Amino acid sequence: MNMDVDNKLILDLQFFAAEDEGRTETATPKKREDARKKGQVAKSIEINTAFLFLAAFTSLKFFGSYMRMSFENFFTYSFNNISSVETFFEPRHLSNNIANIFFTIIKITGPVILSIMIAGLVASFIQVGWSPSLEPMSPKFSKLNPIAGFKRMFSSNSLMELTKAIFKVVILGSVIYSQIQKEIPTFLSLIDMSIPQILGYVGNLVLSIGFRIAIIFLFMAIADFAYQKYKFEDSIKMTKQEIKDEHKQSEGDPQVKAQIRQKMREMSMRRMMQSVPEADVIITNPTHYAIAIKYNPEKGTAPIVTAKGADYIAQKIKEAAVENNVEIVENKPLARTLYAAVDIGEEIPPELYQTVAEILAFIYNLKNS
Repeated sequence: MNMDVDNKLILDLQFFAAEDEGRTETATPKKREDARKKGQVAKSIEINTAFLFLAAFTSLKFFGSYMRMSFENFFTYSFNNISSVETFFEPRHLSNNIANIFFTIIKITGPVILSIMIAGLVASFIQVGWSPSLEPMSPKFSKLNPIAGFKRMFSSNSLMELTKAIFKVVILGSVIYSQIQKEIPTFLSLIDMSIPQILGYVGNLVLSIGFRIAIIFLFMAIADFAYQKYKFEDSIKMTKQEIKDEHKQSEGDPQVKAQIRQKMREMSMRRMMQSVPEADVIITNPTHYAIAIKYNPEKGTAPIVTAKGADYIAQKIKEAAVENNVEIVENKPLARTLYAAVDIGEEIPPELYQTVAEILAFIYNLKNS
């Protein structure tokens, strides 16, 4: 029965192809190290934020009085020693005056600034250890792609960051509102307080709110770090094929290694065959084994095995011996023992001295007759 070509069933063979292999395998140590060199690590910015808050408000708690008194003394001294504004802004005095103000402010605020810097370093070290990398700072033109940027704006990561930002604002606003609401009765009595008392009260209130926010941020940071860790582990997962390729790169392609071993065997065979013409005698099975023996009294106390082989190699050794007029002696027990017990380059064992000596004496007599 004829069938029109247009009515034939056309099957796409790709339909039967296996689906693409997913990234289901845990990353190898090499993969992790490569990612670390590129600056790709599990890190939460919230951890840094929480540490900075804690460091800032803790240092203010301990150094607040020192900073307040230092600023008071500085302003008092400045106003007492500046005769006029015109004198302060004179070109010959302006640079020194500005430098003095700058270094005085740095000196007063130094403990807080130093504690914040240390907190930032500690937060980073706790998360990723010592991992300096300039890779994240290198320019990437792919980031300038507006389409890719638009996709990032509406990605799941951006949605998560937006959710965290809204949550932080809500928490921050709730803490500040609840704390201030409790202090409303006290606010009404501020009118009866002196300026130092008002400043002290406001400072304590700010510290109280700051510590509350820092503790809340710390708990949020721990949860965010767990999420970042999960996301990082998922991002560096590998396919089975990637693991195989990495193994080949680190351990070497099995085919290449087999070729190298074959080349090494061939080179060893050539060196061994080159030593056959220098042998004193070839001990044979006679068909299965062939062992070449050489004795040099100046180099050793006993004869050594310079070549040995079974079957095909034994046949090649005997052919080389015939071509170079090396005597061949058949001794089945000795051939089997030498082949099994002595490697190439080793001396024969003492228990075979007598048998081998008799054979060598026989060979020497033949050469001398």
